[in-house]
Amino acid sequence: MDIQITGRNVTVSEGLKESIEGRLGPGLEDYPRVESCHVILSHEKYRFTANIVIQGRDHLRIEAEETTDDLNASIDVASEKVEKQLRKSREKMIDRHHERQRLADVEAES
Repeated sequence: MDIQITGRNVTVSEGLKESIEGRLGPGLEDYPRVESCHVILSHEKYRFTANIVIQGRDHLRIEAEETTDDLNASIDVASEKVEKQLRKSREKMIDRHHERQRLADVEAES
């Protein structure tokens, strides 16, 4: 999957791109519904902000934002938030599918 990286008042180097792809890539491969990922890095005064937006099928949209004094720390915390939201979304989807009854099961009980 292609991860788009945008820098606002931040120079996005090759090392930073590889770091972000290494952090997000393996986690996103586990979720087949994910179609795109956009990472926005910004710098204002002494604050670095990492904003991650993930979009996928079935109206899946996950956003996480973190602001700290260190750019790498912002990326790490935001990616942890995204992974937690993806895990929760997947669990909810699985629970919804397991709860519904199948027509064959209902007819067998009758």
